[in-house]
Amino acid sequence: MKVVIIGGVAAGMSAAARLRRLDEKAEIIVLERSPYVSFANCGLPYHIGGVIKERDQLLLQTPATLKASLNLDVRTGHEVTGIDRARKTVSVREVDGGRTYHETYDKLVLTPGAVPLRPPLPGLDHPAVMVLRNVPDMDAIKQRVDGGAKRAVVIGGGYIGLEMAESLRERGLVVDLVEMQPQLLPPLDPEMTWLLEEHARRHGVTLHLGTAAAAFRDAAGAVKVELQNGTELTADLVILSAGVKPDTTLARAAGLELGPRGGIKVDAYLRTSDPDLYAAGDAVETPH
Repeated sequence: MKVVIIGGVAAGMSAAARLRRLDEKAEIIVLERSPYVSFANCGLPYHIGGVIKERDQLLLQTPATLKASLNLDVRTGHEVTGIDRARKTVSVREVDGGRTYHETYDKLVLTPGAVPLRPPLPGLDHPAVMVLRNVPDMDAIKQRVDGGAKRAVVIGGGYIGLEMAESLRERGLVVDLVEMQPQLLPPLDPEMTWLLEEHARRHGVTLHLGTAAAAFRDAAGAVKVELQNGTELTADLVILSAGVKPDTTLARAAGLELGPRGGIKVDAYLRTSDPDLYAAGDAVETPH
C-alpha cells in the first residue's frame, strides 16, 4: 500500500509514525511545503523569549533521521497544489526551483493544519505586523526583536497572544495586549480569567480589553495601531494572534465535504467523504 501524507508537523508525522508501526512494508511519503518537519511548534514563542536557548532544540527530526528510524520518504519544500481523486494522484510543486510532478497514492492523508486569521484592516500588510505559525515566522519575529525592538502590540488574548506577550516581556519589550472580548482567554469563565489578567498586569503587560484593532499606519518604520475605542499605540512590532481557521483549500478544491464550521468533515475514524482520503489535525471537524 502507498500512503501519501500532506503536511509534516504534528498530525502528519504522528500519522506517518503510526502507519509505519502498523505496516512495515507500506510506502509512506510525507509532503511538507515548509523547510521543516516535526518541529516543536508549542515552543516557538519561548525561543523568541529566550527560555529555549537553542533553535535546534525545536527541530526534533529531519528527513534523514525519519528515513533512518522509520523508513519514511519525507520531502520538505514540496507543496501539494491539487488532488485528482479520480486518478488518485496529487500535483506537487517544489518550492525551490518550481519543478512540478504528480504522485500517485492508494490512501491520502490530509493534515494541512490551520492558517492565521487576517482581518481585512487597513495597513495589515505593514512589514512590522507579523504572525507566528512556523519556524520561518519565529525567525522573522526574533530577528526584529534582536534588532532592537522596544515596544510591541499583541492583537488577541488567546493562547498564542498570551505566550507572545510573556515572551516579549522576558526580552524587556514594553507590551500592550489588545483583546476584543472583555476578558482574556474568552473560552474560559470570567471568574477564572481575572486572576490571569491581574498576573499579566503585575508583569507589566498593559491590557486593552473590549476593543479591537481598527487600522495600522506606518510611523517612520514603526507602526501605529489604531484601536476601535480611539486609542493609538505605537510599536516596533505587532503580533497578530486573532485566531486561526482550518486550511481547507485543497479539500474544498477536491470536492470533499466540509462541516458546518468550515473544517474538513471526518467520522470517528478520521475518514472524509472520500473513502480513500483521511484527514486530521487543525483542519478537521469532529463530533465533540
